[in-house]
Amino acid sequence: MGVREYQSLTPYATALEENWGKPPGNLNSDGENLLVYGKQYGNVFIGVQPTFGYEGDPMRLLFSKSASPHHGFAAYYSFVEKIFNADTVLHFGTHGSLEFMPGKQVGMSDVCYPDSLIGNIPNVYYYAANNPSEATIAKRRSYANTISYLTPPAENAGLYKGLKQLSELISSYQSLKDTGRGPQIVSSIISTAKQCNLDKDVELPDEGEEIPAKERDLVVGKVYSKIMEIESRLLPCGLHVIGEPPSAMEAVATLVNIAALNRPEDGISSLPTILAETVGQNIEEVYRGSDKGILKDVELLRQITEASRGAISAFVERTTNKKGQVVDVTNKLSSILGFGINEPWVQYLSNTKFYRADREKLRTLFQFLGECLKLVVADNELGSLKQALEGKYVEPGPGGDPIRNPKVLPTGKNIHALDPQAIPTTAAMQSAKVVVDRLIERQKADNGGKYPETIALVLWGTDNIKTYGESLAQVLWMIGVKPVADTFGRVNRVEPVSLEELGRPRIDVVVNCSGVFRDLFINQMNLLDRAVKMVAELDEPADQNYVRKHALEQAEALGIDVREAATRVFSNASGSYSSNINLAVENSSWNDENQLQDMYLSRKSFAFDCDAPGAGMMEKRQVFEMVLSTADATFQNLDSSEISLTDVSHYFDSDPTNLVQNLRKDKKKPSAYIADTTTANAQVRTLSETVRLDARTKLLNPKWYEGMMSSGYEGVREIEKRLTNTVGWSATSGQVDNWVYEEANSTFIQDEEMLNRLISTNPNSFRKLLQTFLEANGRGYWETSQENIEKLRQLYSEVEDKIEGIDR
Repeated sequence: MGVREYQSLTPYATALEENWGKPPGNLNSDGENLLVYGKQYGNVFIGVQPTFGYEGDPMRLLFSKSASPHHGFAAYYSFVEKIFNADTVLHFGTHGSLEFMPGKQVGMSDVCYPDSLIGNIPNVYYYAANNPSEATIAKRRSYANTISYLTPPAENAGLYKGLKQLSELISSYQSLKDTGRGPQIVSSIISTAKQCNLDKDVELPDEGEEIPAKERDLVVGKVYSKIMEIESRLLPCGLHVIGEPPSAMEAVATLVNIAALNRPEDGISSLPTILAETVGQNIEEVYRGSDKGILKDVELLRQITEASRGAISAFVERTTNKKGQVVDVTNKLSSILGFGINEPWVQYLSNTKFYRADREKLRTLFQFLGECLKLVVADNELGSLKQALEGKYVEPGPGGDPIRNPKVLPTGKNIHALDPQAIPTTAAMQSAKVVVDRLIERQKADNGGKYPETIALVLWGTDNIKTYGESLAQVLWMIGVKPVADTFGRVNRVEPVSLEELGRPRIDVVVNCSGVFRDLFINQMNLLDRAVKMVAELDEPADQNYVRKHALEQAEALGIDVREAATRVFSNASGSYSSNINLAVENSSWNDENQLQDMYLSRKSFAFDCDAPGAGMMEKRQVFEMVLSTADATFQNLDSSEISLTDVSHYFDSDPTNLVQNLRKDKKKPSAYIADTTTANAQVRTLSETVRLDARTKLLNPKWYEGMMSSGYEGVREIEKRLTNTVGWSATSGQVDNWVYEEANSTFIQDEEMLNRLISTNPNSFRKLLQTFLEANGRGYWETSQENIEKLRQLYSEVEDKIEGIDR
């Protein structure tokens, strides 16, 4: 597209010159003309949306409060609307950059870039069913009709290599522990656990040390508990293909997870609860015992897990055809349900120790699972697209995690979120108390019995929708207040909980809200800000109210009043998103960690003020830095099995661990914790434990990477992306162990067969993988032998030649 044509078709082109100079610029251009990437097939044009533009001038753009699309971006949408004359556009996959361009948060006007770009074209958008928050932004800011698609089927991570060997050693220990071979097997378990780098997660005695018989069980129990945690961790296998319903095997994994949650509001007990009751146990106590590494509890939990999978497999098997697809569920279900002894789950359990399980409770649960099974395999992703393209109504439905809320299914719905005034719910408040109490216990144990004075944490939009405000409720419980709902169930007020009831000091917080949370939950930000200021003004001793203690100190230091000093709710400037550390890491366009920290401070230091309604976000960097400098711990939540710490770059993008260390007067690194509420047994782990768990269950797990490789070139890109995100964690928190890089190198580079598959499947992503390994070494995050580095460099130049078509 010539420059003149571009200017005549794009009325707002001159507004882009402030950031990008005169067209054509250097992105999506050949120096004279603008280039639109894509290919036309008859009346369909398949195009590649241009990038955000950070490659053009990374540092200036990464620090800027907000920017604008570049000329190539604008030319692309002008082409689609005015030259190709599209009747409709389909944005494919979660998510593009159109709806995140600068402009108002809601109610677009003609000077907001998303509105200018999309013009008058109807916008249909395939969106992941588990991401209602960003889907809402796509609706609000680019007028999208979102059509949900299923997330990849989740399976258990399973065990491999040394971990499998460990599991076999443990089962032989259990059968032979009372014979003379017990001590010998325990020492094999200890040395194998060390080879698998489990000594960072479990305290292991030195090899060759005499272990008293009583303690042997505990050592084995702790290792066993860790292995079970790895084995049963859920991971998405491969990628979802639009319009392809899951197979029976895949449906089983989803149903096992749906069955693991108690649903008291529907009168449904979870399968683990029913099975534990059968043998006279309380499932909560079994979870607790297993966490501590008590061998009999770990073993019982494994049996419960195995029986759950078996009973549900037996149930699903009755509805499958020879190809392994679930068919004609309704008719088959009515013949299965209600015949007492012949029910497939009863038959399965009759051969286990759980043969006395409560039939009525089981029947209620399996009726519910039958409904869920119909929804899991009902497939309307292509049907809804066809309706939308015919200009017809697409039925709406909630978005969220299909395991917590099966009403998200079937996919192919126009996603909506929830009523933002209805959170946090009472159930969310109860779950939040459990997590906060565990977090504080953990921090006290790690910190010589002292309470944390300040916790720095992140609030995400999607998570609060899926959990009905759990992380929001966590913040309220930390500072010791509870939400009060009015007669319509709307939460617009909070009241303090007395110190007697709280039984501990009120803990100060510094809350970093994602840009999406800020857009969706402005009422809740108001509620939080009012709550913190209310607590800061309570007449309580400083050693019982850290919010007041710090607010008074900061008010004095900055010469402002206590209310202003108690500002604790921060995010980006209005209309801007992310700290952009993720983009700097992905493009390797940063010099040192201080530069990343400076980006975080300059983009995330905008405060919400409940005393100035309608004023938008105001920059208060001094208060932000002062309150961060008091943080003893940083904290984030994981709440669904599809997305974990290294799956997406947003988590490390919002992590302030190294930054807090830099700001603290004593330069002490804060503890970093991750709460994992993906299973019924909520866990609080350190960040490094979670990164290790992630590496073991995904990056280094053959089940995961083979699943990815089966998706072709995109699978290789996923492997590369995960390594890049791991380097991001090294950069923002320094919590990645050396062995993670070492094992990744032996899995993908040292293994000749794997190496050749990666090169031939996607040479470009493989080049980026090599670059990331070399960068991890160059920045001091990975120490390895010189020959490894030489090999990587040599491979890099070979792949570069291959991409450029040079044959040596």
